[in-house]
Amino acid sequence: MKNSRGIIVPAILWAALILISYYFVLVPINIQSGGFWIYVSTMLLLGAGLFMLPQVAVQKKMIVKNQLWSYLLILSVLVIAAGGIMVIYSMPIFHAQQYAKLIEKQEGSFTEDVTEITFDQVPTVDRDTAQRLGDRKMGEIVELVSQFSVAPDYTQINYQGKPVRVSPLEYAGFFKWLNNKKAGIPNYIVVNMINGEVTLEKPNQNIMYSESERFGSYAKRYLRFKYPTNIFGDFSFEVDDQGTPYWIVAVHVKKIGLFGGADVKEVIMLNASTGEYQKMGIEEVPSWVDTVFGSELVIKQVNYNGKYQGGFINSIFGQKGVLATTDGYNYLAINDDVYLYTGITSVVRDESNIGFILVNLRTKETTFYSIPSAEEYSAMDSAQGAVQEKGYVSTFPILLNINGKPTYFMSLKDNAGLIKLYALVDAADYQKVVIGVTVEETVSEFTNKGIAKTEKEEYDLKEQFELTAKITDIQNLVIEGNTYYYILLEGQEDIFTANISKSERLPFLKIGDVIRVKYIEDKAKVNNIVKII
Repeated sequence: MKNSRGIIVPAILWAALILISYYFVLVPINIQSGGFWIYVSTMLLLGAGLFMLPQVAVQKKMIVKNQLWSYLLILSVLVIAAGGIMVIYSMPIFHAQQYAKLIEKQEGSFTEDVTEITFDQVPTVDRDTAQRLGDRKMGEIVELVSQFSVAPDYTQINYQGKPVRVSPLEYAGFFKWLNNKKAGIPNYIVVNMINGEVTLEKPNQNIMYSESERFGSYAKRYLRFKYPTNIFGDFSFEVDDQGTPYWIVAVHVKKIGLFGGADVKEVIMLNASTGEYQKMGIEEVPSWVDTVFGSELVIKQVNYNGKYQGGFINSIFGQKGVLATTDGYNYLAINDDVYLYTGITSVVRDESNIGFILVNLRTKETTFYSIPSAEEYSAMDSAQGAVQEKGYVSTFPILLNINGKPTYFMSLKDNAGLIKLYALVDAADYQKVVIGVTVEETVSEFTNKGIAKTEKEEYDLKEQFELTAKITDIQNLVIEGNTYYYILLEGQEDIFTANISKSERLPFLKIGDVIRVKYIEDKAKVNNIVKII
């Protein structure tokens, strides 16, 4: 009887511990999940301890004559060892090319892909400002602020043709949840990123499933018991065109080894009001959904692509062609999709970019634009330097198409986080900065007085010539932040020069290539290329 009690009681306690802990830990039951391996090894160690306790309690007098605890201990060690081996095997040192192929880049034309926008389409509100505006709006509504606060989500989406940030309300503590859990969360916040207008939207049905709920209505727990084996990515709060709130959840898969190369294989859509859920393939996701691939996942894959294209050894020693994203990113609204933007620079992280990428966060379609430009933080410093006596701080820039030129736009904020000025910085020459009090004033001055229009007017006044010839030599030189290419053509004594902004093909031209150019005769022995055809 005593022997049975010595096994049954620990077994019951162990089973209870597993069930209760799993209810809160919510790890996926999936061998590709590192959390699952940690959870299993931890439970095995705790089980070994529980079965060993009765023997320890009676010192040398053995009540239970079994070695179950030792078997569990050995098994936990084996699990830890096996997990460690698989972690090592999944590292890039063994699979560099596979890591590089997690994302595929295609070449794009900036002027064709990124449409020009007018001053009343420029998004001025970053996430920090949106959060401040949302909190201020909540402070104005007495009956809500005593029970709710605004969740920190502020997901950027395209809503009814406008770039906005949306975030649900959340319960302001456990007791506020007790008071309101039956009715649910009544509203979500929408911040217009263009004019900063904040609205408190009320869905047709209150939000009953969220990240601030407890127990069965907690969104992650609710979906975990529906999909116990799926590895969840971030929960992204979005609303459809009718204003219905949803949680968009990416289902991850590890494509390399057992733990390496995380990617998205499916998507779960959870109606935050009704609890209805649906899992679908990426190609089936409706167009109003803006975020399937998380920003951090995308940045990681882009860096893998830039680092391991030439293999693992090259990424450490030779570093030939090794590229990396700049330390920051932002978002662009193009058509009805949200794109992640970040610059691409050399691995030595100098103060210039060799180009930039746009990644569609719904489809992961990735486009690289070979446009050498100033690194974003250099542009930010340039904008701050233009008003250095005021001590304003620049937001991370977004990239706009103004007069066909890639141009950084940023807001300048004071110590209180309030937007005071706006800045436009020529991406190719970050020393060219325009500051304005309003967006309209800033865009207008940049358009009317900027280098792009000045050059165009100059070229329009001069006769243009056309020539087709083979390149006999080509060199490049950086002058005041601008990259210039100097070209010798077969049969021509004059030197031909072109700013990098004239063609995305310039960095890829080499001796022996045949090119067709339009140019104007400038000073003696030097002709300015207007366009490479």
